[in-house]
Amino acid sequence: MDNFQFYSPTEFLFGRDTEAQTGALVRKYGGTRVLIHYGGGSVIRSGLLDRVKASLDAEGIWYTELGGVKPNPRDTLIYEGIELCRREQVDFILSVGGGSCIDSSKGIAAGVTYDGDFWDLYSGKAVACNPLPIGTVLTIAAAGSEGSGASVVTQESTLLKRDTGSDSLRPKFSVLNPALTCTLPAYQTACGATDIMAHVFERYFTNTKEVEITDRLCEAVLLTMIKETPRVIADPDLYEARANIMWAGTVAHNDIVGVGRSQDWNSHGIEHELSGLYDCAHGAGLAVVMPAWMEFVMQHDVMRFAQAAVRIWGCEMNFENPEATAKEGICRFRRFLSGIGMPINFEQLGAKEEDIPVLVEKFGLGDGRTGGFVALSSEDVAAILRIAAHASV
Repeated sequence: MDNFQFYSPTEFLFGRDTEAQTGALVRKYGGTRVLIHYGGGSVIRSGLLDRVKASLDAEGIWYTELGGVKPNPRDTLIYEGIELCRREQVDFILSVGGGSCIDSSKGIAAGVTYDGDFWDLYSGKAVACNPLPIGTVLTIAAAGSEGSGASVVTQESTLLKRDTGSDSLRPKFSVLNPALTCTLPAYQTACGATDIMAHVFERYFTNTKEVEITDRLCEAVLLTMIKETPRVIADPDLYEARANIMWAGTVAHNDIVGVGRSQDWNSHGIEHELSGLYDCAHGAGLAVVMPAWMEFVMQHDVMRFAQAAVRIWGCEMNFENPEATAKEGICRFRRFLSGIGMPINFEQLGAKEEDIPVLVEKFGLGDGRTGGFVALSSEDVAAILRIAAHASV
């Protein structure tokens, strides 16, 4: 196990009707002038936004609003939010929504206090320092942004999708009421579940040896998702299953399952170009990319893939041919994704094979290589995308 430093300062309030305590939490963490940032339709129709406002009113906290966050959040709305916060002297950002809303909120929080173009933080020119504090009321179990310091944003003019990360961007608090996810369409639920599983797999496939504790934590989260996802798709109102998935989403990405081990985020990076270009759901893109990445890199450590096949997917170990076991595990992963309604190839996603050179160029490696479990070249990325284009169950 590698040396590590783990910092997870977010306070989580979990359970039914917990959104009623949002105002008290904002007050606890010093908020006096709040920007409520949200997407639109569902938080308004469900009455959630009104309940959150009522909790702020009860604490005597002033607020203004900025709605309109879209999946794959855009930089244009973040610029608008930064200007609004500066004009109104906002001192706290409250995100009411899913991962896209939280990521947009982080962009605003960091941009308000940054003396320059906030996109510098997403293009690697600067790191977020002393952003405005953030709180979240989560409505979708997926991105894990409610407990992480990460944020992903799309630059609308170029369709580049880029990320930033800093412990300073971890929310001060996150309100997690699983009942708020019961109205999600099955497709959105499945997309979220896929994203959660990807967050774990990208930590599970590591070059670090002797990490049994985090191996087992990863496997527990993945086994939970394999059990609970089909249950909530069949019965959307199954609160206990929703609760397990919601907490799994947080655990999957606050890095408790990733400490002490090298990680690989190449699947996420490749997918960002798909959702940047086609504006597809992030989880749907991951369903296409991640099994293809697994096929491409499997030979690097066949026994780790065989371990995953046995421990996670219930395959029988073929000691004479561990490669067969490893391949069967990847097949079972792809069948699981298809079974919960996820696309598994370009045609089902709405992507085009002829766009692979464009996707590779946007990935931006040039003649270089990535890091990770296996360091990838531009040619490797193209090969993974070709596997993804033609995949089948």
